Amino acid sequence: MDNNTKAILDVHEKPSPVQWLTLSLQHLFAMFGATVLVPFLVGLHPGVALVSSGLATLAYLLVTRGQIPAYLGSSFAFITPILTVKAFGGPEAAMLGSFLAGLVYGVVALLIKGFGFKWLMRILPPVVVGPVIIVIGLGLANVAVGMAMNLPGTEEYSLTHFTVALFTLAVTIICSIFFRGILGIIPILIGIIAGYTFAYFRGLVDFTKVAEANWIQAPDFIVPFVTYTPDFSWSIAMIMMPVAAVTIAEHIGHQLVLSKVVGRNFIEKPGLHRSILGDGLGVMIGSMIGGPPVTTYGENIGVLAITRVYSVFVIGGAAVTAILFGFSGKVTALISTIPTAVMGGVSILLFGIIASSGLRMLVDNNIDFGNKRNLIISSVILVTGIGGAALKINANFEIAGMALATLIGIFLNLVLPGKEDDNDLMNKMFKTNGNDTAA
Repeated sequence: MDNNTKAILDVHEKPSPVQWLTLSLQHLFAMFGATVLVPFLVGLHPGVALVSSGLATLAYLLVTRGQIPAYLGSSFAFITPILTVKAFGGPEAAMLGSFLAGLVYGVVALLIKGFGFKWLMRILPPVVVGPVIIVIGLGLANVAVGMAMNLPGTEEYSLTHFTVALFTLAVTIICSIFFRGILGIIPILIGIIAGYTFAYFRGLVDFTKVAEANWIQAPDFIVPFVTYTPDFSWSIAMIMMPVAAVTIAEHIGHQLVLSKVVGRNFIEKPGLHRSILGDGLGVMIGSMIGGPPVTTYGENIGVLAITRVYSVFVIGGAAVTAILFGFSGKVTALISTIPTAVMGGVSILLFGIIASSGLRMLVDNNIDFGNKRNLIISSVILVTGIGGAALKINANFEIAGMALATLIGIFLNLVLPGKEDDNDLMNKMFKTNGNDTAA
């Protein structure tokens, strides 16, 4: 371990009580803005999202034997699929789809345990994953802009709302560019707070719900066989399950970066199969109580890099705090009072960053678009995904949007000639992610 990764608190070191609380709150704030934005966008209860985020993180720490300091927050990749499934099946159908996506993680983890993970890289190379990530971001562009400039729930333009959104966006950008240290990791949270304050003075905030809420109050859980009876359909499966391919690829990237930050090879120990299984278990836990699917968070990896505090006890403390926040009626009511214009302003930047990260993946991996193979794969993924192409066999079977784009990209990559050599692909990926200990 070099001086750049020398830990102030190593993975299994326990902080003092005051340190524990302070450091855990840092991680909570880092993930807070993005994690509550997802349920806000898809119409799920923010308190449930906080509880599922905390429970998923604790499950992840358990599955990985307390060896990987990673926090799991709400996944943006599932926003469009959840909205699509909710449109015809309600939130219960979206939860069933999330559970099925979690099962995909479990199957992939078993295959990695038995056969390694090179096969997965052959199916999901950067030329496929990069454009799909771009689709995730740009596919949500109309959602962000609509929230920013229209009256809530309508298509009626509002200059007041758009002004609030632009102010929120400006503050978030300024924080991202000029703030350093921990403040530079939480520009989303700072932007939301600033935008919320500005919106209050513009008369867009109503504290009635906060005043009426109890301090301790269970959120609106959606529990199978308690609040609803699951009703499986192939349409739900084919909309939600392919998304796991993208988030698993994202997960691998996070593990490579995290390994570099902490100075350990988490791909080898405790093993990629364990981290993917832990992530999938977190997705399934969230689906069992009505929370959105989760994923490892880059913001929290950033906190680790800046503080050099790698303790899993700190991560666990953040998870427990998130659960407690989820059971606070005042906190969840306060979240629900955030104007859509504020979330729209933040979303403009966030969704753009998602799309840009897909572009960065293509650039970092030196994808040559002078090569017709790469050009064709990327082009087809982008147009089918952003254009909302759908394959409808009958009333019960439909593959649409990002899910269809992902499957088409995988198919084209496997059948078109000129595929990159496996060893070259592996070396490029590990070199790109700053980790030279490929498993």
